[in-house]
Amino acid sequence: MASSHVTQVNDANFESEVLNSDKLVLIDFYADWCGPCKSMAPRVEEFAAENPDVKVVKVNIDQSPGLTASFAIKSIPTLVTMKHGASIYGSVGAVLKSGIEKLVTETRVKLAAGNGGKPPQPPHEPTFDF
Repeated sequence: MASSHVTQVNDANFESEVLNSDKLVLIDFYADWCGPCKSMAPRVEEFAAENPDVKVVKVNIDQSPGLTASFAIKSIPTLVTMKHGASIYGSVGAVLKSGIEKLVTETRVKLAAGNGGKPPQPPHEPTFDF
């Protein structure tokens, strides 16, 4: 579920909401029936409210089969960070808010270190450093 701080995305609006975003994007792949996803939802919402410089989006895997396949999602919840259309890092399984913060911090460090601070080039297929 989306809120004022979290945007719901799907196969139809992923490009405009995520790939074309100038911000660092945190994607939460989830399903309504997933218990760990439900337990993590308030942590994702809290992180989004405290970090307006990060665009936080949710993808319901049952309603977005194209994205689910494109990112090769096998387990949920799965978090993925992206910038300028390139996948940077990912995390599988429920995590505390501190785990979300660590994932985003590691992404920022990698972005700052690589290419002289320039964003990475988008891959042909999503790649992950799991």
